[in-house]
Amino acid sequence: MSIAISVENVSKLYRLGQVGTGTLGDDLSRLWARIRGKEDPFLKVGQTNDRTKKAESDGALSDLVWALRDINFEVKQGEVLGIIGRNGSGKSTLLKLLARVTTPTTGRIRAKGRIASLLEVGTGFHPDLTGRENIFLNGAILGMRKKEIERKLDEIIEFSGCERYIDTPVKRYSSGMFVRLAFAVAAHLEPEILIVDEVLAVGDAEFQKRCLGKMKDVASHGRTVLFVSHQMSMVTTLCDRGLVLKNGNVEFDGDASEAVLRYQPSIANTQCAVYDAASLGIEIGDHRARFIRTWLEDQSGTVRRVFDLDESICMVIEYEILEAGEDWPFPNFHLFNDRKEHVCVTANQDYRHIAAKTEKGVYLAKCMIPGGLLNTGTFSVGVATTFTDEGIHVCFSEMDALSFQVTEDLDNTLHTTRCGYAGMIPGVIRPVLDWKISKC
Repeated sequence: MSIAISVENVSKLYRLGQVGTGTLGDDLSRLWARIRGKEDPFLKVGQTNDRTKKAESDGALSDLVWALRDINFEVKQGEVLGIIGRNGSGKSTLLKLLARVTTPTTGRIRAKGRIASLLEVGTGFHPDLTGRENIFLNGAILGMRKKEIERKLDEIIEFSGCERYIDTPVKRYSSGMFVRLAFAVAAHLEPEILIVDEVLAVGDAEFQKRCLGKMKDVASHGRTVLFVSHQMSMVTTLCDRGLVLKNGNVEFDGDASEAVLRYQPSIANTQCAVYDAASLGIEIGDHRARFIRTWLEDQSGTVRRVFDLDESICMVIEYEILEAGEDWPFPNFHLFNDRKEHVCVTANQDYRHIAAKTEKGVYLAKCMIPGGLLNTGTFSVGVATTFTDEGIHVCFSEMDALSFQVTEDLDNTLHTTRCGYAGMIPGVIRPVLDWKISKC
């Protein structure tokens, strides 16, 4: 498969608070050096792009910052690349460089084919022109011929859902209508490379579903998509690969699900597949019970952190009883979503052994989450063990022990369990329940 985009040692330096070198002569010297392919004579060493540093006390001594620093990656033709990171990490700057809105300070970008970009609401639209006129204007900016635009015109208008207002000046459109029309133009004019920033967050839920389906369709026809979003479920559903940016640097480049797990700020300490107290060099527990380790595995016993929504997930905890007694410990698991909301807590419901005396030793407890219960997204797992004599006695509690990702292959489920429905299904769980339909 051929390379659609190649980014080689790309960096972007910004000067805070002013533009240019200060004099016309210095600006001309900089331009002449760039034309000859020489290094910028006024290029100074800048600081890492860390937006949390605000004053000299934080170490922000320079007025030069690297928005991007030594970025290297390639995107194959037909690949869907998700670019994620915190605000200020350099995502939008990278997309602007790829879309040729601005130029890199150092490095080189090669792109094969026509690029259509949707970076901001109303990009390339003239407010005094109607929706129909802006379709032709935007298409011309993207390098399309008039006949090509006319051939796609009805399809663009129908997809945008703005038929009634298509001959109204777009300055009277809402921001959502702007996005709908702009995305419809960019997606239907058959670019080889489609660049989409966080603008889809402006659209309503119904339109976001249609956009996801359309981008999936664009990629299936061999065209390349670069997608930026803070909605991790969209990234894992749509993208084959993920790029995580942090302070202008590439922190991770690989599978989209793994990229989401590495990015999630709420579970930054849960990057391991097995949470092992010994490997962490800590002791967790008290005189009654001690935590050893916990992990997630599939039905075959393979330790994993990424599961398809139809797969069962087995949560496993290994712990040691240090003190024999008449009471029995209750190991339990706590499940949280990516917003740290408590999804559920589960403990052993088998009371037949309570009458038996607790013996010292190492125990292994397993709990199965059935396939098809959880929605797509990122989840974290907490583990604890309690005794219930004279109230509740907590031996240990680790609420950020593990994290895992639930993903969905739209190609396999779109016409089965989804019944043609595309996009993120609302809710934390999405069980398949029994239905009965009869004619009255």
